[in-house]
Amino acid sequence: MFAAVERERLPIGASLVAIGSGVVWSIGAIMSKKADGADAFQYLLWRAVGVLVVMELIAALQRKPFPAIRAWRSGRAMVFANIGLFLASIAFVYAVKTTTAANAAFLSSLTPLVAVVFAKFLGERLAPSTVVALAIGVSGLIVTMVSDLEAGNMAGNLAAFSSSIGFALYSTSVRTDPTRDWSPVLPGYSLLMILVCTVIIQFTGKPMVPPAADMAYAIVHGAVVIVVGTLMFNSASRHVPAVPMTVFAQAEMVFVPFWAWLLLSQTPKGWTIVGGAMIFCAVVGKAIYDTSGPRKGQPSEITTAPDVPLL
Repeated sequence: MFAAVERERLPIGASLVAIGSGVVWSIGAIMSKKADGADAFQYLLWRAVGVLVVMELIAALQRKPFPAIRAWRSGRAMVFANIGLFLASIAFVYAVKTTTAANAAFLSSLTPLVAVVFAKFLGERLAPSTVVALAIGVSGLIVTMVSDLEAGNMAGNLAAFSSSIGFALYSTSVRTDPTRDWSPVLPGYSLLMILVCTVIIQFTGKPMVPPAADMAYAIVHGAVVIVVGTLMFNSASRHVPAVPMTVFAQAEMVFVPFWAWLLLSQTPKGWTIVGGAMIFCAVVGKAIYDTSGPRKGQPSEITTAPDVPLL
């Protein structure tokens, strides 16, 4: 199956950076889980603070106006991108807090297929290969979720799937103009996250500041893990074609359960692994089929994300 990828003579260095971006992002899920003294909204608040501070500092060094403000004053597509990333982030962290790390990673990795469906709302027909990939991916989704019916994790599983919908909205918005500077999206969604989480925390009567260790996990997650992972991904995407990038991006899905097993002693259930494998095959298989099957020579329906040029 990987022959199509190999034929593209991929640059080894850039390919390793692409895989590394997924590995870096996967660490964030473990940090969320380790911060067990902070609830999802406290964690999201301080993670967003970390992202916002770094992005504003980068903009200041480049002598650019406040990107968090520009993100909400730069047209409908960027507003949708902000909202999509906000929904993806809040759903994924909630999922990590309420279900296993493996489930959260597997179910949220449906993003590329969901993004294809979003793109087809413009009136185009779904290609037969997309329908097959969706059927396999949804089957994997069902297998993963049904295996947890008795574990009380259904809310977290639904949140994980919801994160793929939010990220697909973001990805689709970004793809409307690949040449545009989308860097304000990260601080833009972070500003919205801070506002929403502040209101929710105040409403629930919980403290704004969680234990110091948990707050540190959240800030480092935002300021380092998200920013560094995105920089690595976008650097690699300049040299690696979209289809292999889709494959390499799945490193996050693979490494989240690995770190959970190694650092948290969480062992995924057998059926969870089966469902995750089905989702992986659906996403990767569809991406590779687009370059080796009847669609060869045409742009792949699968698109990668984040495609947010930070620097």
